[in-house]
Amino acid sequence: MRHDEFLARVRERGEYRDQEEAAHITRAVLEVLGHRITPGEAADLAAQLPGDLGDVLTADADADADADGDRPTDRFGIEEFYRRVGERTGARPRTAQWDASAVLSTLADAVSGGELNQIISQLPSGFAVLFGKADLAD
Repeated sequence: MRHDEFLARVRERGEYRDQEEAAHITRAVLEVLGHRITPGEAADLAAQLPGDLGDVLTADADADADADGDRPTDRFGIEEFYRRVGERTGARPRTAQWDASAVLSTLADAVSGGELNQIISQLPSGFAVLFGKADLAD
């Protein structure tokens, strides 16, 4: 999937007014996701994302890494995920949930099933629905 196609799908799913708003929301959600999954998984996922979206996912991971290149993974639940997305976008938690779903369901379409399973397996069960899945991908 191309970068512009990814953002067009996010725009359509999130019902955003323009591509710039979709890009802003996408960056916010990917930043928070990058803090929630392991650095290795963030790097693997980034490799499958179009354009600079992978860089957004791993940018903070690089800044937080120790001398060995490791960083702690933030272990937070879905409500904290929404709060952090909302903090970046200025949205309330319910709107942040909508935003996260628009981005993560598009992400699920853009990456392989195996990669999607790796991501979902690192997250609490409530996250799967944001990717448009009830559980692990087939």
